[in-house]
Amino acid sequence: MSTAADAALAGAGADRIAWVDAQMPVLRSLRTRFVEERPLDGISVAACLHVTAETACLVGALVAGGARVALCAANPLSTQDEVVAALALDEGVRVLAARGEDESAYAAHVATLVAGRPQITLDDGADLLGVAHAVGGEVVEGLMGGTEETTTGLLRLRALEAEGRLACPVVAVNEARTERLFNDHYGTGQSTWDGILRATNLLLAGRTVVVLGYGWTGKGVALRARGAGAQVVVCEIDPMRALEARMEGFQVMPALEAAARGQVFVTVTGSRGVLGEEHFARMPDGAVLANAGHFDVEIDLAALRAVATGGVRQALPLVEEHRLGDGRRLHLLASGRVVNLAAGQGHPAAVMDMSFANQALAAEHLVRAATTGPQLGIGVHAVPEAIDREVARLKLASLGVRIDEPSAEQKAYGRDWTGAG
Repeated sequence: MSTAADAALAGAGADRIAWVDAQMPVLRSLRTRFVEERPLDGISVAACLHVTAETACLVGALVAGGARVALCAANPLSTQDEVVAALALDEGVRVLAARGEDESAYAAHVATLVAGRPQITLDDGADLLGVAHAVGGEVVEGLMGGTEETTTGLLRLRALEAEGRLACPVVAVNEARTERLFNDHYGTGQSTWDGILRATNLLLAGRTVVVLGYGWTGKGVALRARGAGAQVVVCEIDPMRALEARMEGFQVMPALEAAARGQVFVTVTGSRGVLGEEHFARMPDGAVLANAGHFDVEIDLAALRAVATGGVRQALPLVEEHRLGDGRRLHLLASGRVVNLAAGQGHPAAVMDMSFANQALAAEHLVRAATTGPQLGIGVHAVPEAIDREVARLKLASLGVRIDEPSAEQKAYGRDWTGAG
C-alpha cells in the first residue's frame, strides 16, 4: 500500500474510529484515567484481535496508559483496511493486517509479534500464546500474562494448562459476566443475523432455523431468530443447556434429525465438525450454512466440497453454492468463517465497549500483579469480581442509571450467620 493510499484510507479510518468511540463511553472513561495514571507505562503489548474501529479504541486506551502496542488480525475477513491505516499513521501503532490476507501471511504476522517478545498478550483465539509457547525460551519467560476473549481460545489454553505446559497467568476475559452478557448474548445474537441477512437478504419469518450450541451466544442467536418469526430448533450435547432450551420453548433434537428440517443452520459451539457429511446428506435443497464460532472448523468444509460433485459456484459475493450429485444446493456463507464479522460489521460498538473495557482492565491487572503483587500463579484465571463490577458500574453511569446501595444494617445482616443482624 502506497503512502498516498495510506493517507487517503487513514482519513476514512479516523472517521470510522471517531464514530464508534462516541458509542464506547466505558472505554473512554478508562482512557481518561489511563492518561493520568499511566498503569501500562513502558509495557510491550501484542494483540491478535479483529482489526476494526472498536479494536482501535481499545488500542488507543492502551497507548494512553503508556503501552507500546503491536497488533495483528485474528481474522483476515474482518480487517478494516482504513482502520489499519489510521492506527499506523495517527497512533503510530505497528499493525500487521490486511483484509483478505492468506493463511501464510496471517501466520507470519503472528510469528512477528511473538518474536517481538511482548510482556502482555491480548488474544482472540489463543494464537499469540499458542505460538509463544511453541517457541518457548525467552519469549515465554518474558510474559507477564495474557488475556483471552473466546471460548475456543480458552479451550486451547486450558488444554495447555492440563498438560502442565502453560507458562504464564491468563485472564479469561471471555468468561466475565459483563462480557458474556453483552458480547455473547446481545452482541453475537444480533450481529450473527446482521451478517446472515446482509449476505442473503433472506426473510426469517416462517423459516426453520437450527442453532447448534446453546451457550451464551447460542441463546442470543436463537432468541433473535424467534423474534423475527422463525421456527427455532436447538441442538446441544449438554443436558442442562438442552433442558433450558426446551423450557424456553425451543424444539430440541439431535443434529441429524434437525438436518432434515432446517433451512438455515448456525453453528456456535466452539468445537469442530459439528455439521458434516451425514448432515449434508439430509439437508433440504437451498439450505443455508453459517458459522458464528471463532474458527472455521465447525462446518466440515472438506466434506462439503467432497459431496459437491455437481460443482461449486459463487452465487453471491459471500455465498458459495455447493451442488450435490442429486441436484440439491447447499449455500455456505463467508467461507465458513465467523459470519457476523466476515459478512457483517460485527458487534455494535456499545457491546465491544464492555468487552474491551474488560480487556484493558485485565491487562492493567496482569501488570500490577507482576510488578507490585500479589502475583498471579500460572494458570487460567477468572476476571476479578472487582473488574466485572467496575465495568457494570461505568456502563450504568454512562446510561444515567443510578441504583440503590445496601444500608449499614443490611450489610451487617449479610455478614451475620445467625440471621439476627
